[in-house]
Amino acid sequence: MKYIKTFSTLATATGLGALLASGVTGCTQQQQQQQQQDQQPQAKGAFVVIEETAPGRYKIKDEFPADETRIILKRLDGSERVLTREEMDALVAQEAARIDAGQSNLTDPQGQERIAQQGGMGLGETILASAAGYMLGAWIGSKLFGNQNYQNNRKAGYKSPQTYSRSKSSFNKPRKSMSSKRSGFFNSKKTSTKSGFSRSGGFFGG
Repeated sequence: MKYIKTFSTLATATGLGALLASGVTGCTQQQQQQQQQDQQPQAKGAFVVIEETAPGRYKIKDEFPADETRIILKRLDGSERVLTREEMDALVAQEAARIDAGQSNLTDPQGQERIAQQGGMGLGETILASAAGYMLGAWIGSKLFGNQNYQNNRKAGYKSPQTYSRSKSSFNKPRKSMSSKRSGFFNSKKTSTKSGFSRSGGFFGG
């Protein structure tokens, strides 16, 4: 007991107690930060395969979470290539302008019918209908994610309902098992503002 009291007195006198307390607090904060990181979705980007279905018309053939965003474009003639970031950004910006002008199928009330008649979407529309479009064009999120026409029409940009469902399932899968059913990538009410996913409703919320 004598030694314990002596250590306690020394700790108080030297500030060691405060140092030890701050160390414990620091460890607790690190554990909390690690838990928060573990709960963040695993994807940092999206790998998307877009297929030309008619001349100048496209649909999403497949997409899944990836470390970085890449888009593979498959042409009618069988050729395929990877779009550059410059091309993707330009296409997203062009489609954003079309949305502002009311010319995009994505926000047209009759968009699904028009997409079906045309055999697919324009390339910019297809990109913005995909998960890649969300990441590349998150700055226009306020124009789209509260728009029910967009939520309905973008589904027509996938090659089949199965493709859409498979994509939704893969992106809504969290890094680790969590108790909340709405903790997925594009379905969370509260997501990290650091990574740009702070909007409610989510990419697959419609």
